[in-house]
Amino acid sequence: MTNELTPKFNPTEVEAGRYEKWLEADVFKPSGNPDAEPYSIVIPPPNVTGKLHLGHAWDTTLQDIIIRQKRMQGFDTLWLPGMDHAGIATQAKVAARLAEDGILPQDLGREKFLDKVWEWKDEYATTIKEQWGKMGISVDYSRERFTLDEGLSQAVRKVFVQLYNKGWIYRGEKLINWDPKAMTALSDIEVIHKEIDGAFYHITYQIEGTDEFVEIATTRPETFLGDTAVIVNEKDERYKHLVGKNVILPIINRVIPILTDDHADMEKGTGVVKITPAHDSNDFEVAMRHDLPMINMMNNDGTINENGGKYEGLDRFEARKQIVVDLKELGQLVDIKPVRHEVGHSERTGVVVEPRLSTQWFVKMDELAKNAIANQTTEDAVEFYPPRFNDTFMQWMENVHDWVISRQLWWGHQIPAWYNEAGEMYVGEEAPEGEGWTQDADVLDTWFSSALWPFSTMGWPDENSADFKRYFPTSTLVTGYDIIFFWVSRMIFQSLEFTGKSPFHNVLIHGLIRDEEGRKMSKSLGNGIDPMDVIEKYGADALRWFLSNGSAPGQDVRFSYDKMDAAWNFINKIWNVSRYILMNAEDVSADAVSSALTKVAIKTAGNVTDRWILTRLNDTARRVTEQMDKFEFGVAGHILYNFIWDEFANWYLELTKEVMFGEDEAEKDITRAVLLHVLDQVLRLLHPIMPFFTEEIFEKLPNTSGSIVVAEYPKVRPEFNDGKASEGVAMLIELITAVRNIRAEVNTPLSKAVPMLIKSEHADFLNAVSPYISRFTNPSELTIAKDLAVPEQAMSAVITGAELYLPLAGLINIEEEIARLEKELAKWQKELDLVNKKLGNERFVANAKAEVVQKEKDKLADYQEKFDTVKARIAELKEN
Repeated sequence: MTNELTPKFNPTEVEAGRYEKWLEADVFKPSGNPDAEPYSIVIPPPNVTGKLHLGHAWDTTLQDIIIRQKRMQGFDTLWLPGMDHAGIATQAKVAARLAEDGILPQDLGREKFLDKVWEWKDEYATTIKEQWGKMGISVDYSRERFTLDEGLSQAVRKVFVQLYNKGWIYRGEKLINWDPKAMTALSDIEVIHKEIDGAFYHITYQIEGTDEFVEIATTRPETFLGDTAVIVNEKDERYKHLVGKNVILPIINRVIPILTDDHADMEKGTGVVKITPAHDSNDFEVAMRHDLPMINMMNNDGTINENGGKYEGLDRFEARKQIVVDLKELGQLVDIKPVRHEVGHSERTGVVVEPRLSTQWFVKMDELAKNAIANQTTEDAVEFYPPRFNDTFMQWMENVHDWVISRQLWWGHQIPAWYNEAGEMYVGEEAPEGEGWTQDADVLDTWFSSALWPFSTMGWPDENSADFKRYFPTSTLVTGYDIIFFWVSRMIFQSLEFTGKSPFHNVLIHGLIRDEEGRKMSKSLGNGIDPMDVIEKYGADALRWFLSNGSAPGQDVRFSYDKMDAAWNFINKIWNVSRYILMNAEDVSADAVSSALTKVAIKTAGNVTDRWILTRLNDTARRVTEQMDKFEFGVAGHILYNFIWDEFANWYLELTKEVMFGEDEAEKDITRAVLLHVLDQVLRLLHPIMPFFTEEIFEKLPNTSGSIVVAEYPKVRPEFNDGKASEGVAMLIELITAVRNIRAEVNTPLSKAVPMLIKSEHADFLNAVSPYISRFTNPSELTIAKDLAVPEQAMSAVITGAELYLPLAGLINIEEEIARLEKELAKWQKELDLVNKKLGNERFVANAKAEVVQKEKDKLADYQEKFDTVKARIAELKEN
């Protein structure tokens, strides 16, 4: 043939240039068919700080599987790509690059620095798109968006202004999480709590005008510089006499009051609590109740400010060390007790976060959260897969705090608020008219714009946009469970507020990819895996197969090179099967295939193995589609693997050799047609998961045209269902397997012919397929009958519908054969016990589908027949 497949699958050769061909053919764009049901996905936007990681490869693989299958099923599919500007991370990366040349962002100024960031964005966006191409993701690049596009920026301004006008966005001074490295505020969910080694420092404060002291304990001794009170519980008899007096802060000698407040726990520590309102959230609440002053003792970069006296200018941790030394010298450091405790770290820069009083912009969350919670009880509720993540979402929404949305950065959406010298503030989508207005220097949290992603990318706020009207709400979102709070929740409440609809119908949650030891991948452990390195070695199809089959929804998966080897071997198996079929069926026409399949369906041609494989293909297509619809890609992959490797490759292809090496040309033509059809359908079923090599083989099949990307997805064809053929070939396979097992037990190779007797009610069928039995078991004599005399010295096996005997006089030991059969009897007893237990469960029988219950009853009858036959055979051997 002119287009032979190479003897060995080479992913580099197969995948080279394939993606570009797909793009040139525009096969990824929506069909535009107005009669087709729309199905849309917007890609979780990667940020432009670097290369894709395995987690994002997992996101994109699962989404691509969904969209490719839906496209093949005739849906009008849109998969919209885009990227996230990632304010903190991107600004930090660009600043670090400039620092290599000794340049600070302040040296350039805002505008020139932003020019550098846009250069970075263009560079890394190109890299990400190249990596998307290597992954094979089938997005429509004509609709590509970026969170700082003008259209999306307009949506951001509109949302901000509307929420502000409703009173749901406000500016105020509150305690927030501060990142001293990025020098910006963080929201609660941008703080990662890690266990670290620390200490409780026990310090004494002197009671003013006395020689008496009170002892406090703190893990952050430097914060005493911002203390404005100490508190005790009003019920604490130890300190009642001190209430209303003052203490003197050591070193700085500032006098602060002793107050009572329930926040002081008599059973915890010394019962005396220092209050640092500007640097602790609980202390802030106490200060609000008692109208205490709030002293910020720290600069933006984490150094001590002018309120720190002699420690001004020291880094916070250097100040801590010096303060400890000074307290020791004063005799006011009582003890240092080591402790392992959780400390907040910046999700972006990794540094220890500092609680800090600051003037910021906030979103008032109570009404937005209430709407999102209420929506989950309506028909418009977002369906989470697995469903348990709905509880995760609800719990967060029920306990959410106001969201700090301002960031002290240059890269991002600048807050649409302006100030003048008169102290007036103007908030609007455009700058105010007139002179003397200065825009707020802060930018919005990246998640503020990402929260609008499902509808802002579709053309909103223009609700007449064609894409918005056609493809919103989107169909499915795929993402990891680690950003339910960051992104999923915010998309839901913002979409409900501004469009009145949920942003998507389904949310598929996957887990994290861990290393082979189950550890989270991280730079510090050095166990990260670059998906591009994996693709270089194994190809994208193998990686996609691993990612789709790694785990159930919501579960973590361990990366393994052994599993990658297995994925490559599976592809190579299909490759070799395809080579065999193409070499034997290259000249079969489309009409010949259609005619042959019709004859097989009405049983005027073809043999039982042809009807069996078409029945099994039907069952596979049905089950795979059902599992894909439930996002159970691992189960779907398992079904495909078993059908392709076991039934199609290991059995049907081998069984067809009885025909292909025979003399009946008409029968050969039928089998060639069935081989081609099954291979065609297998490629289509596999294509959403492994797009590259399936396209490579598909285009080499005779009678195919166009791309498999837009080929029809397999459907169940009822005319191909043949229950008798399915049961018959299942019995044939079980019989051949049993013979091989018996031969192996007595070390009798297949090359040595041995006599064989088969007792079965299905003798007519087994005689009809006796050529297959002879080819695969090599009997010297083959006797098949409904009733026959059972030889005394014979190895035996009981299969569904038949008893098998191999008279191997001189090769078997009767006692060993009895022992073997007793083990088999125990096996069938165990199976009977399991089925009886299930059928004895009233809840199972009452709630399971009728066909499921019947299947268990059929198993019971089958196992009982096998048990009885083995038991009778044991009795015969013992009698003789």
